[in-house]
Amino acid sequence: MSLVSRHLESQGITTIVVGSARDIVEECGVARMLFVDFPLGNPCGKPGDRDMQQSIVSLALDVAATAITPRTTVQAPVQWGSDDWRAAFMRVDDSNIDALRVAGDKRRAAQAASSGKG
Repeated sequence: MSLVSRHLESQGITTIVVGSARDIVEECGVARMLFVDFPLGNPCGKPGDRDMQQSIVSLALDVAATAITPRTTVQAPVQWGSDDWRAAFMRVDDSNIDALRVAGDKRRAAQAASSGKG
C-alpha cells in the first residue's frame, strides 16, 4: 500500500496511509500516515464499532487536508480498549500451535481447491 501511495503522490494525488505498522510504512517514505496503535488488520478500529471507525476516517481526512510537510506521521488519539490484545495478538506457543497448524492446513487446502476452479 505504501508504494501505491508514493506512486499516486507522484501523479499529484493526495494520499494518506492509515496503518498500524508504523516502522514499515515510515520506512517506505509515504507522504502522510495516520498511525493507529491497534492490532494489524484493524487500522480503522474494532469491527462493528462505527463511532470509532468514523472518528479515525475523519481524522485521516483532516491529516490529508492539513499536513504540509513531507513524510508526516500523526498518531491517532484512540485506544483499542485495554492493552490486553498485545499479549494475545498473533501469539504462537504450545497452547495453540496445533490449532493454528490445523487452521493453516485448512486454509491452504481451500486456496488450492479454489485456484483449481479458475
